[in-house]
Amino acid sequence: MTRPPALRVSHVSLSYGAKKALDDVSFALPRGRFCALLGPNGAGKSTLFSLLTRLLVTREGTIEVAGHDLARSPRAALARIGVVFQQPTLDLDTSVMRNMRYFAALHGLAGRDATMRIEAALDRLNMRERAGETVRALNGGHRRRMEIARALVHAPEVLLLDEPTVGLDTASRRAITAHVHDLAAEGLTVLWATHLVDEIGPGDEVVVLHRGRVLQQASAAEVAGNRPLIDAFIEMTGGNDEALA
Repeated sequence: MTRPPALRVSHVSLSYGAKKALDDVSFALPRGRFCALLGPNGAGKSTLFSLLTRLLVTREGTIEVAGHDLARSPRAALARIGVVFQQPTLDLDTSVMRNMRYFAALHGLAGRDATMRIEAALDRLNMRERAGETVRALNGGHRRRMEIARALVHAPEVLLLDEPTVGLDTASRRAITAHVHDLAAEGLTVLWATHLVDEIGPGDEVVVLHRGRVLQQASAAEVAGNRPLIDAFIEMTGGNDEALA
């Protein structure tokens, strides 16, 4: 029997009053791929992430996570998602390990099992040696790595990251992007929302979102064609290279 896609979004729409934030959005993500949700600011990326995490709900369309309908079986669907929001959600005055343990407890993990999962997640992001440090002492890149590690503690099948490199310097952006690509290579399905084309590799899956609508889903190389990806993106969205570079 064929396994369902890691994430399937089917005909999802959402309006804020008269404004349509998402308009008949549909796409499916294969398992074990890095997929960029690529769109300029205001395209609807954060709104879609709010629906994927049930911070918002809609009656228009369906969302399935690893075959579980998010509306009908929210607990089963959400248990298979790890998420890193655009705004940090860390307790700055406690240690990395205490932050991780608190999050593990929210997922019903405790004792030796929680410790093993936390240490494994920190190892994957090269953060194990910082477990005893307070979060406030970490730089921006290490805080992001910690948030990603935290999102992996409960072994999700899908990792959602909403503009995860905002505010980071170039070196930190590249390191975070490389780490998450490595996670996808290990079999995790990643949906990475961004407006920065330099975070996307030629073999990555790309969903181009503009003004609440999906314009194209294909590999980055297919979207780009015989030109740089940024040029194709600018042409599709009517943006400018200063905003997208």
